[in-house]
Amino acid sequence: MKVDFKKLERAFNPRVMAVIGDKKETNYMWLRAQKDFKGKLYSVQIDPKEIEGIEALGIQNFKSLMEIPEPVDFAIVAVPRAVALRVLGDLIKKDVAAAHFFTAGFSETDTEEGRQLEKKMTEMAETANFHIVGPNCMGIFSPGAGVKQNPGQYSETVGSVGFISQSGNHAVNFAQEAHIQGVEINKVASYGNGIVLDSTDYLEYFAADPGIKVIGMYVEGIKDGHRFFQVLKDAASEKPVVIWKGGRSDEGARAINSHTGSLAIPLAVFDAAARQCRAVRVGNMEELIDTLKALLYLAPVKGDRVAAVGGSGGGSVAVADAFAEAGLKLPAFSQASYDEFAAFWTNIGGGYKNPVDTYNANRREMKRILD
Repeated sequence: MKVDFKKLERAFNPRVMAVIGDKKETNYMWLRAQKDFKGKLYSVQIDPKEIEGIEALGIQNFKSLMEIPEPVDFAIVAVPRAVALRVLGDLIKKDVAAAHFFTAGFSETDTEEGRQLEKKMTEMAETANFHIVGPNCMGIFSPGAGVKQNPGQYSETVGSVGFISQSGNHAVNFAQEAHIQGVEINKVASYGNGIVLDSTDYLEYFAADPGIKVIGMYVEGIKDGHRFFQVLKDAASEKPVVIWKGGRSDEGARAINSHTGSLAIPLAVFDAAARQCRAVRVGNMEELIDTLKALLYLAPVKGDRVAAVGGSGGGSVAVADAFAEAGLKLPAFSQASYDEFAAFWTNIGGGYKNPVDTYNANRREMKRILD
């Protein structure tokens, strides 16, 4: 199925949204998460015990999606898996642009029932060209539209980072931690099992989005490796793409199967292909955010020669090793610089070769050292 950017645009910037199956047991998590939604929000719930609580939130409830009196752009589905196909049928009849299925219990359970149900959902959606986000995921975070993955997420502040994550937890944590560090989000997609829309589809969409300047990804498995790397090559030629690959060990690869039902790609193959596509590889959340921050806010780096300043003797050795292992050089300074250092330097416990080991006595001269 070919991804339809117009449908994704309606999903990330909906005017009308429906939450299907939210309930008191989860404190109406999905409905409360959309409190800042700028469009019109409806609930769909048939259980009379739940409807009173929903209406107490000030949200109009219908017992069927078909009863909503206007077109729906995006739906969040939080129903048991036993009724997932029935709900999908209604979404297709209603001509909803896309739906996030929070519902889990499919191929990731490694059961025949789960696999068959996922297969039927996929066939239904592909036949109707219906765009499913998920299932088994946290869906969409679009702060500009007020579409959120949990009630604690922010809105209004809109940045230039797009993030694509196979993990719902990583998607939510990234958005929050990046925001705290001044890296603002434009759009986040958590896609879980990715039975219809996979990482490649979101990457292609984000690459074409003029509001997104850099793209971060957390990827576990790849369904169509050839298409993924072709889209990655095209995307990385337009804007930086930073990838955190999950399942780098045998143990991690096993965990992937029970997490999202994906097949892991050998790390050596993935790394080689990513390098050819000129994507940036990182190993954890901290590196991902730091790298995105550097790409957004630092001037382009022209070479591999670095001056390192600060710290102690042992710390300087560690810094020198880390820079060298990353392929960077710590060259000697000019004699003129050494003469200038010698004019004020306290040599006990410190040195100024490169790295510059300031120790305590020289730290008060940090501005002069940097100059």
